Amino acid sequence: MYLIKRRIYIELQWLKTFSVAAKTLNFRKTSEQLLMSQPSVTVHIKLLEEFLGIPLFDRNKNRVTLTDAGKLFIEKADNLLVQFEESVQSIQSYKQGFRRNWTIAISPLLAETILPYILRTFMRQHPDLEITIRVEESNIIETLVNSGVVHLGISAVDAHSKNLQSIPIFEEPLLFIVPVDSYDDETGPPIDIMDCLATYTLFTHHHPVFWDDVLALLRKHFPGIRTMKVSQAHITKRFIQDGLGISFLPHSIVRRELLEGRLMNVPFDLFELPKVTTYVLVKKQGDLEKEFIHLLSSHYFG
Repeated sequence: MYLIKRRIYIELQWLKTFSVAAKTLNFRKTSEQLLMSQPSVTVHIKLLEEFLGIPLFDRNKNRVTLTDAGKLFIEKADNLLVQFEESVQSIQSYKQGFRRNWTIAISPLLAETILPYILRTFMRQHPDLEITIRVEESNIIETLVNSGVVHLGISAVDAHSKNLQSIPIFEEPLLFIVPVDSYDDETGPPIDIMDCLATYTLFTHHHPVFWDDVLALLRKHFPGIRTMKVSQAHITKRFIQDGLGISFLPHSIVRRELLEGRLMNVPFDLFELPKVTTYVLVKKQGDLEKEFIHLLSSHYFG
């Protein structure tokens, strides 16, 4: 039995070495990635080739390339390694008390504002549930839910597929966010919107819905406005805190920073700002989905 276990272990190491070598086509780089000596890499490849009875690499001086057999085998080897890792992960999850798996996809815009408020409660109610969080852009979340890769999605974009339920969870206002000045609320002069637009760069496109309409309206009032696309809201917030620019952000995204005095909200009256909606996307509402949606609906994130 010991010999069988030992042989399986060695063969897995051969497969891993082969997988890395097939991608780098360089035994030195393979040894560096796997933290082993280069002769050990050569031995692993040689043993695997002997075990299979066919060369996997063509060796020409200091260069190696995959043979046709190597090209055929790399996909098989990678699949075996993935299956092994998944099996190990399943056992580790079982040891930790998890008996079920549940996956949520959520946009980066919402991940830091929504999940912390509900995950603790949900996890406490379901100690046997292993939850996986996938942070994905909103335009990808619909595909993940529709294909069954994730059980539920939290998105800033409404679903288009007729196969999905798209449930509005909450609607909130956009705020005009600027860097904090040196005055307090009582002694400071009123902040002029046009001065802000003339002084600062406007950070845009960190939300997938409203920016085209807002920019079109802004340019009617201030044609020379300077803009910079910043795709992530948390980076936008940091840039504003550092005095690099201004932006329009949903209230829930900046609630904590406003309370702590790290950002300022300036009343905006050039035109009416749109509201933004957060949606739960789900293909089928089982008990877990219904409970999670209820938790989301019962919290106010603004």
